[in-house]
Amino acid sequence: MPAVLGLAYVAWVHEVRSPARAADAPPVRLVVEPGMSSRAIGRQLARLGLVRHPSIFSALVSYRGVGARLRAGDYALDGPLSLEQIADLLVRGEAIRRDLTFPEGKNLDEMATIAAAHGIEASAFREAAGDVSLVRDLDPQAVDLEGYLFPDTYDLPRGPDAARALVERMVRRFREVIEPELPLLAERGLSLRELTTLASLVELETARGDERPRIAAVFHNRLRRGMRLQTDPTVIYALRQAGGYDGNIRKRDLDIDSPYNTYRYSGLPPGPIASPGREALKAVLDPAQVRDLYFVSRNDGSHEFSATLTEHERAVDRYQRRRRARRPDGS
Repeated sequence: MPAVLGLAYVAWVHEVRSPARAADAPPVRLVVEPGMSSRAIGRQLARLGLVRHPSIFSALVSYRGVGARLRAGDYALDGPLSLEQIADLLVRGEAIRRDLTFPEGKNLDEMATIAAAHGIEASAFREAAGDVSLVRDLDPQAVDLEGYLFPDTYDLPRGPDAARALVERMVRRFREVIEPELPLLAERGLSLRELTTLASLVELETARGDERPRIAAVFHNRLRRGMRLQTDPTVIYALRQAGGYDGNIRKRDLDIDSPYNTYRYSGLPPGPIASPGREALKAVLDPAQVRDLYFVSRNDGSHEFSATLTEHERAVDRYQRRRRARRPDGS
């Protein structure tokens, strides 16, 4: 009997400490889903040629008492790894980081499309983004999470609840970014909803960081004077809501009857129209000290700012009307 036990021990040590693959074998991918059992992981390891007998992996993690500590993830297994080494990797969670990035200025539908391109169903993302309980303390008026999913790079969650896990991370990131700025809200006389709404307009009006405080100043100045904001991104948002945006704004579109249309309605739109980044939020809280009331694109990514309507009309004539006149079709 001792001889049999000795042979069994030698066989066990060989199985768990001797790599099953050659040193020059190519890397393989092991995907451990949330809640996957050690037996299921063992079967996958056997299919990949990383273990000779599937049940050995389950027996090993049970013997070591780490079965409940195996972490889900997407793993790249390279080189002559032993079963003990593989188990250690899964306990430490040394998985491949799969990132997805949401740029600043994207709305919920655009974010859902980005998520879908990374394997998360767009419908599941939209459903998760409708859970206003995640921001109820910040914005009691929220009807969805538009504006509160912070644009950043995130480690892609896996599993059936990936969409909700991602949305929750994005809201947590928004809270981390906005918390240091909250004391300034009272000084500016803004609610968090108003801040995020105004920042979303600033974000969509310019990609230039040096212009954001000045564009924020234009909006603040117009609001103080009771002037309509007359910003194109709100018209685009209204058209998208109505299913009528084709990539162009026509003169008749400025009359669309939507509370988001700042050409037709005074004040801020009902809520954010996209997710602003950190700099747009800061620009609204600390706008440039200027008297500007207008700006127009110079067609190179920058804007010409004006304090009076006369100056603005000259700028429009210089940068827009003459440009249209130079087009062959005159459009």
